[in-house]
Amino acid sequence: MTSDRIDTTGRGEAPAALDLALEQSHEVKAKVETCADDLATANEIVKEQIAGGTTLLSARETLLAGTTVESKVQECADDLHEVTVTLAQGIDDLAQTEIALTESREILADTQAALVISQEEGRDARRRALHDSMTGLPNRDLFDDRLLNAISLAQRHDWTLAVMFLDLDGFKEINDTHGHAAGDSVLKEVARRLSLRSRDEDTMCRNGGDEFLYLLVNPQGKDNIERIAGLVCASIAEPIAVDGGPFVVNASIGIAVYPGDGATGEELIKSADTAMYRAKKHERGCEFFDQVEKESASA
Repeated sequence: MTSDRIDTTGRGEAPAALDLALEQSHEVKAKVETCADDLATANEIVKEQIAGGTTLLSARETLLAGTTVESKVQECADDLHEVTVTLAQGIDDLAQTEIALTESREILADTQAALVISQEEGRDARRRALHDSMTGLPNRDLFDDRLLNAISLAQRHDWTLAVMFLDLDGFKEINDTHGHAAGDSVLKEVARRLSLRSRDEDTMCRNGGDEFLYLLVNPQGKDNIERIAGLVCASIAEPIAVDGGPFVVNASIGIAVYPGDGATGEELIKSADTAMYRAKKHERGCEFFDQVEKESASA
């Protein structure tokens, strides 16, 4: 079976080698079965010849034929042994491949898990960088970025924008009398109430201390802006039940409207800040920047 010998050097192609070895083992099996049939036939002929009085010398050719068949059987046995060895090697290669695949899958799973953790940590890091650690509201950096984008949208769609500047009245007294822990609890509750009032397209931020900024995108007119400011003031003025409380704080709100009160984010915030100090001074709750300008012009 010289032309049918199996190449046992291709260990890197275990599945193909196994298929070939299995195919050749079937061929060897078929040859062995054929040889066995031929040998049985030869033996029967010899028995019949001897029983019929034929001498062993006369049956020589038949015996030689049997011997030839036995040689072929031995050759097939050798070939089958080689096939068996090749099969064993192929199975071993396949087993090693399965082990390597299992290890690769485990490494891939670990890598994916590490990637998920890394992504979550990255999101957490970005959130911490852009949000106030105490209240969870956006910080000034995120607010400025959203205000810049809102101005671009307003220019494109001919919208108005409103920026509210909020400052809490009476907060310093709470801090001085009841401590910073009580003051922090008040700030957190105010932030929660502000968040409940905001729409998805709006942005609120803690500007620092007891100051907050509120961006209204396309607020649909000055009357609606004033209505929203009134709701915010009323919400903040409700008693805050925290340790050492309840506490009552009020908000002074200054409002600047784009584009009349400022063409840039910085200008709008500055105008709203000016209006807030005017509202605080006169205890008006909220005040528009254009009112400040009118009153200043008439003074």
